[in-house]
Amino acid sequence: MSVTDYISSINIPPSVVTIGTFDGVHIGHQKIISRLVKTGKDNDLKSIVLTFFPHPRMVLQTNPNIALLNTIAERETILMSLGLDQMVLQPFTEAFSNLSAKEFVSSILVEKLNAKHIIIGHDHRFGKNRSANVDDLRYFGKIFGFAVEEISAQEIEDVSVSSTKIRNALNRGDIATANAYLGYNYFLSGKVVRGKGLGKTIGYPTANVEVEDAYKLIPFDGVYVVKATVDHKELFGMMNIGTNPTVSGTDRTIEVHLFDFDRTIYGSQIKIEFLERLRDEQDLGSITRLKAQLQLDMDNAKSFLKNHG
Repeated sequence: MSVTDYISSINIPPSVVTIGTFDGVHIGHQKIISRLVKTGKDNDLKSIVLTFFPHPRMVLQTNPNIALLNTIAERETILMSLGLDQMVLQPFTEAFSNLSAKEFVSSILVEKLNAKHIIIGHDHRFGKNRSANVDDLRYFGKIFGFAVEEISAQEIEDVSVSSTKIRNALNRGDIATANAYLGYNYFLSGKVVRGKGLGKTIGYPTANVEVEDAYKLIPFDGVYVVKATVDHKELFGMMNIGTNPTVSGTDRTIEVHLFDFDRTIYGSQIKIEFLERLRDEQDLGSITRLKAQLQLDMDNAKSFLKNHG
């Protein structure tokens, strides 16, 4: 399975389906996926997540510049790690948004996904202008022959988490809250590219990370303790997000200094997990003060890592 499994090109055996953007695949989403996977196994049905890209708000222009917690590839990786059989991607277009509720059910859920069981949140709405709800889905289930299982408000609200809350936490640099809501370390992936090389000249060489998907949310500027995976090797380090004002930088960059690592990795793919935020980015006024601050940052990062296993 890959993210090229668009809904127009699939042939699925009888399935149990849940529907949503699932941005972040946070602990609330994970409760839904757990139930979906169990239902599939118990009833010999293929477990399917029907998800959308672009995000509906990008298309319907209520928030066209929304930053997302996951790229499509990241979303797929997380979902599949939870035991899901298949993620199916429906391109979200204005034409798709104008499908009536009945058209959506018959042409997508029944014809394409062969749904025999649908698990949905209590507040889920679908169809043109989001006009239909769970009761309408139950009505269609009687017509088309599928069961509908509703996840109650209490079950979801017990978690008290949302993708919006996680985005807000990351936008203020609150990594601890974001990671608690996600149930895993927030991460980004990208390619190591050449930078200006200043870090190496002052004893703190950095890998410059280029994130290819412009919609991926990059946390608030500052210095972070991170875990990196590159060439199947796990490493720890500290990362700066920002413009490097001490050296009169202007472009926002993502630069990671990996501890006890001196290989050249230009062109490699790298995954960065955020563990803790150390401080704001600062204009320190001189290279001498910058070097002193970087040493303090490294000491603080290593202390955090020692205290947190």
